[in-house]
Amino acid sequence: MTAPPDTAPTDADLLAASVHDSDRFTTVYDRHYADVHRYVAGRLGPQTADDVVAETFLAAFRRRAAFDPSRGSVRPWLFGIATNLIAQHRRTETRRYQALAQVGADRHPGGHDDRVAASVSAERLQPSLARALAALSREDRDVVLLKALAQFTHEEIADVLGIPYGTVGSRLNRARRKLRAALPADTEGP
Repeated sequence: MTAPPDTAPTDADLLAASVHDSDRFTTVYDRHYADVHRYVAGRLGPQTADDVVAETFLAAFRRRAAFDPSRGSVRPWLFGIATNLIAQHRRTETRRYQALAQVGADRHPGGHDDRVAASVSAERLQPSLARALAALSREDRDVVLLKALAQFTHEEIADVLGIPYGTVGSRLNRARRKLRAALPADTEGP
């Protein structure tokens, strides 16, 4: 007896179905919540991340009928929403990096979830890197942190930010150059 082909619905299928059956959106949420939260927590800190991620999924739920799968997959769409919401907290993000630059990262985060998030987020950044990130333009910071925290490809970053593929490469190269110049010689940036 052969196994049936993998018929798990895609995220785009689930979004389309959720227009008529809102419970279908839960699977999209379950699939992407942890990644979106990790990304936002790396940029704004865990407390602010909870609110921003909730806003992200609420906005996605409200806009689900307008999602166009021909423009890309659901994951970059969600990260695009999150990145736009992070922009509303830009001062919080910049202050956070400036504070990290002054005092360094908390070396003993609370619970397991905090330790996991801290290992891939700005909580562990050295003060010089935090200072360098704070000094980047919003556009360059978005690109470098989508690459470093969300581990997106150039194509996915272009989708998230709605910019050409070549612009992603230019911004990433410029940001890396600035970060390297700002870091001590024995420290590597993203």
